[in-house]
Amino acid sequence: MHRAVLSLLVALGAVAATAAPAHAAPTPERHSPRGGCGADPAVEPGTTTAQRVTSGGLTREYLVHLPEDYDSRHPLPVVLSFHGHGRTAEYQEELSRFSEEDAIAVYPQGLIGTDGKSAWQGAPYSADADDVRFTEDLLDRVRADFCTDQDRIYAAGKSNGGGFTNVLACRLGDRIAAFAPVAGAYYPQSGECSPDEPVPMISFHGTADATIPYEGNPTKGLPAIPDWLDGWAERDRCDSDPVTEHPGNRVTRQEWTDCAGRGELVHYRIDELGHDWPSRSSNPDSDEPTVIDATPLIWEFFQDHPKDS
Repeated sequence: MHRAVLSLLVALGAVAATAAPAHAAPTPERHSPRGGCGADPAVEPGTTTAQRVTSGGLTREYLVHLPEDYDSRHPLPVVLSFHGHGRTAEYQEELSRFSEEDAIAVYPQGLIGTDGKSAWQGAPYSADADDVRFTEDLLDRVRADFCTDQDRIYAAGKSNGGGFTNVLACRLGDRIAAFAPVAGAYYPQSGECSPDEPVPMISFHGTADATIPYEGNPTKGLPAIPDWLDGWAERDRCDSDPVTEHPGNRVTRQEWTDCAGRGELVHYRIDELGHDWPSRSSNPDSDEPTVIDATPLIWEFFQDHPKDS
């Protein structure tokens, strides 16, 4: 009898030892290597929806748009589009129109900076926040929520958002496949630029830009655009002399060739264009159409430059 009771107590003790205590922390969520592939999407396809993610102890906001025919069995590219100083994610969606492409379009919202306006890291007026980390956390969240092609993640931006796109090219070239700053503000506060590998870059800038002058602004530390381009030609280890074409009236296209690895550098200079996102139709930047559409050119460049190329 005593041996039976003792055996029962030992058995019960073994069960108790293997059971988790009542106060044990829950098992951390683990995302599938396929992320959101095969799962119901977190937002309704064909719509743009406001989302939030925690990054660096802060609640950060962004918009995400899924194509109307989104299918969680088929990975899609991701395009990040960063707004300019004082602008919003909603403004940037209307301006850049990446929601019209067959991609998961994401429009992050910048934090309020020292001048009371939204901004991105790298500008003298930006908030004290790590927007590079925010971008990484945002990409992790998008991968978990949707079916994404991790070889086709891209970043574009306007003005201060274009400058931040440049920061991402300097620091996240291992994760983002190609970059497209428009009328970019390349402030020295963004720090040194030493990418681990050459990256594909396409950029646009107007010669009549009074906000971020094409010839630079030494007082603000803004480089002349040709000098900024020379810097990227050196980082991508391209030929120093670009091939120059004139694909349209008041448009000069420059391409630096024989770059190392995946590196490629293309620039569009638009004469008489101000601080605007180039478009053949009116947009939130300007009621006056210009001679080229930047978004289709960016999208074509992005499609030609996946990470595995």
